[in-house]
Amino acid sequence: MKQATLIIIKPDGLKKSLTGNILTRLSETKLEIVGAKIVKVSRELAEEHYKHLKDKPFFEEVIRYIQGELHDRRKVMALVYWGADAIAKCRQLAGSTNPEEADPTTIRGAYGRITTSGVYENVIHVSANEEEAEREIKLWFQPDEIIVELYPIKEVIIKEKKIRVWA
Repeated sequence: MKQATLIIIKPDGLKKSLTGNILTRLSETKLEIVGAKIVKVSRELAEEHYKHLKDKPFFEEVIRYIQGELHDRRKVMALVYWGADAIAKCRQLAGSTNPEEADPTTIRGAYGRITTSGVYENVIHVSANEEEAEREIKLWFQPDEIIVELYPIKEVIIKEKKIRVWA
């Protein structure tokens, strides 16, 4: 069954120049990249992405982490991988969320760490399941930023929308 998953190469992965290494590892899945972009993560986006952690004592640190405040890299690389069993394949390659528990052959096992303040620098995010993947992909990407139609879309006309354009 074909499915999609959101992958985020987090600020610590970008700061350590691990993008190529991570993408090479992900290519082992034989999945297709159907969306990719560099994102400056707003507080609103970070809070919505991690809303399931809102009541946790480490919530604020997770928000600062994904926004790049802890690594002076205020960006992430967001990708949508698509194909057979995409979520399971990517999660297996990513490894355990806790880098110290992750198998050393996984992405988090090889490149992650826990800081002295207890922050999990695990370099990558992978959607947990199909429901979360859909929520996250719709949060991070617009339909026209993905080259396949993953979910139903509709066309709307928005009047007087203020947008930024090149001068």
